Parts: sequence; C-alpha cells; structure tokens
Amino acid sequence: MSDPAMTWVLERDVFANGDTIRLAASAAGHRVIDWSDRWWTDSVRPQLIGAVLFHGSLGNADRIPRELPWKPGAYCQTANFYCSAWYPAAMEWLLHERWEIHPAAEFIADSDAILDRLGAAESVFVRPDSPLKPFSGRVLRRGQISLATLDHGFYYDDAEIPVVVAPVRQISREWRYVIAGREVIAGSGYIAEGRVATPDDLQGLPWRFAAEVAERITAPDPVYILDVCESDTGLRLLELNPFSGADLYACSGPEIVRRISEMVWGAV
Repeated sequence: MSDPAMTWVLERDVFANGDTIRLAASAAGHRVIDWSDRWWTDSVRPQLIGAVLFHGSLGNADRIPRELPWKPGAYCQTANFYCSAWYPAAMEWLLHERWEIHPAAEFIADSDAILDRLGAAESVFVRPDSPLKPFSGRVLRRGQISLATLDHGFYYDDAEIPVVVAPVRQISREWRYVIAGREVIAGSGYIAEGRVATPDDLQGLPWRFAAEVAERITAPDPVYILDVCESDTGLRLLELNPFSGADLYACSGPEIVRRISEMVWGAV
C-alpha cells in the first residue's frame, strides 16, 4: 500500500458525477480533508506535509501550484493546456483538421473572412484557447457572431481573449481517460450533454487509441486528462485537460488513487 501520509484535498459539490476519489482514498488509508475557499484569505490553513494533491474546481486547481507550498499541490500546469500550446504537435490525432486562433474581438470583426478560409459555409465551432474555459465551446452561425454570443461580460471582461475557431465536426460518442506516467490508468465514457457517465471497456478501441496517443504525445503534466471522441473519420483526440480540475465521471477511483499516490509519494 502507498504511504498513508498521502493527503487528498477535495472540494465538495463541484462535479456532477460526485467525488470519485474520496471513498477510494479513505479506503486506501490516505488522509482526506475538505477544501475551503476561506484558506485564500484566512491566515490559519492546514499545515500539510508529505504528498498533498488537490481535486476540485479549475480556478482553485490553477491557483494552488502558484500560491501554496503543497507538493505536488495540483496537477494543473495551465500554460501547457492552452490549445495553442499542444494543438500543433497533436495534428495526427486531433479532431480539428483546420483551425485558427484569434483574439475574440478580431475574430468578430473578421468573422466572414475567417469562416471562408476555414471552409465553414454557414457555421463555425468556437472555444476559448484557455483550459480554464471562461466560456463553453459552441457552434455559431454567420450573423450570430458577437461578444454577446461568446458570453462576454458574464465570466470574463477581456474582449481580446484568444479563441479557437474551427469547422463544425459531428461527434457521436466521447470518452475520458486519466493519464499518469504516459499510461492510461482509468477511463469512462460520458455524454457531454448533461455530463452523464457511461461504461468503458478496458480492452476496447477507444482505450487503446487513448493509450497510443498518451504514449506518443508530449505530456502537458505528469497526470492529466485525455478526451477521445468518435467522429465521421473514426476515433479522434478531442482535448487535453488538467487532472486536478476535471470531472472523472465513472473512472475507477481505487485505480486513480493507487497509481497517482505511488507516483506523487515517490516524487516528494
């Protein structure tokens, strides 16, 4: 069993599919404590030693490695998860065969020309470049493209945030995989609409596809999330996400706890 001094700091009520890690970590003899946002301003926060890992909201996952002394603290090397950072090297597997990245205001001003270059006749897919996702990815039609339709003023105020623009692709199924040490350690199917978890086959083609990508792609973090989808051209890489801020759906909690605790305890 991994050293029981491993501490998991878990943020409650963040994920639609519940807290995959909590029961598994407790069963493995690890310490589990609840995160509190008061710790950002409260001078009295837990003094944690040994291996400490957070799982919860993306905003906290992004902030913890920069501001708290915990090790590893969180698997959220945010800069490595920007689409602009990893898309070019992932072309072999990536869902988007063509894309452009522009400041939001520039995209809006030149949207007709950008759609024409991409071969997008009537509509286009738009998502933030940032992995912190200040707005959700969406399909916009010509004539609909504006700051308002990109949720400007709700979760962000910067009209110059970079956005990814790509032709619309049809997706039928999606899967989420946890990657550690360049290996798939857990996986789950999911339905993005409603964030519903579905079963996955450890010997199935999606798992094997994810394993191939994880082995060959430059890892953005020692532990991270790799999403796979089924499109009209077969299985494709949908996106990479930080582990510490990701819903784990029906991924195996015991396997995640076992493999990650072995990794992080050996590194602190």
